[in-house]
Order: sequence, then C-alpha cells, then structure tokens
Amino acid sequence: MAVSEKQRIRPERFISVDVETAGPTPGDYAMISIGACPVDEPERGFYVELKPDRDAVVESALEVSGLKMETLAVEGTDPRAAMEEFAQWIRDVVPPQTHRAVFVGFNAVFDWMFVNEYFVRYGIENPFGHGGIDIKSYYVGMMGSTWEQTSMRHLSPKYLSGRPLSHNALGDARDQAELFRRISEDAAALRTASTQATEAS
Repeated sequence: MAVSEKQRIRPERFISVDVETAGPTPGDYAMISIGACPVDEPERGFYVELKPDRDAVVESALEVSGLKMETLAVEGTDPRAAMEEFAQWIRDVVPPQTHRAVFVGFNAVFDWMFVNEYFVRYGIENPFGHGGIDIKSYYVGMMGSTWEQTSMRHLSPKYLSGRPLSHNALGDARDQAELFRRISEDAAALRTASTQATEAS
C-alpha cells in the first residue's frame, strides 16, 4: 500500500550545532570540538573534544577556541568514536522513526561542512542529511537586512543582551539556539502583523 504524503512528513526538531576547528577547511584541518543542543531544549546538550586527525594548524583558529592540539592528542576522543557518539545522541534526541533532525547553525555552511565531512570520512550516516538552516540567511530573508547586519555585533545587542560568543562549542550552540528562538518569535510577529494588515484592507 502506498504511503501517503501525510505519513511521509515527520515532525521536525531543530538542533543547534557549533564546531571549533584547527583551520578553515575539513580536508586540511581537524575538527577539534562539537557542541549541540535542541533549540527548544538547550539544557539537553552534547559536547565532545576530538583527537586531531590532521596536523595542520591555523594559530588564530586555536586562539579563538583556547584548545591545544597537544592536549587533544592525548585527551581527545577518537574521531570515529566521537562521531558515533554524536550520531547516537541525535537519534536519542530526535528518534528518526518519528521525527526529522534539522541542523541549525550560525553561518551553518561552515559548521555543516565539517560535521558532514567527518560523518562521511568515518563511514557514519549523517542524521541531518544534506542540508540545514543558516540563522544568518534566515535573518536576511526575514528582515531584508544586509549580510553585514547579520554579524554578532549587530544581532547580539538585539537578541542576546550584548553578550559575545564564548567559542566553547556547547556554549555557542546554546547561544545560537536562543538567537534562533528570538528571531523566530520576531518572524512570527511579522507574519501576524502582515495577516492582520491584509485582513483589514
């Protein structure tokens, strides 16, 4: 019996994800930490620091995170094990039989690029599939802003009481979740106002 369109559509759950890396590209530089949380349940977090599988380093990238390659080489989690743990956490938070996990990131193309590459590299199915939601692009579409106006120096005073990102992957994932919730609330208010204006005309 054919599966109806309604049966195929699973409820979505948004997962905020942030990574810290040793450089700008996953083919050349290691992903060194992953943080994630459900947008609607940020206290339920995931965090892991990875043993580097690449030696190349951009020092300014390490300065941002404060992580050290030498320490991670000893204390970090094996990358395959780390990605298996991450995939299992996603399945626990978003059961794939009933729901769909949606990747949410701040400049998501960067974070998704590393996460997907590591899932592929270690032969693990990416629970997010081949896409995600970029908070910066969402804001441009909602507000008609410039790309420059999506930087944290513009958005943090408006939505996060002016606090900067910590560059701890889990801390940033939680801040991103709050940012996405607040922007979504503004988007809902704009839709309501637009509907009311249309009905009144």
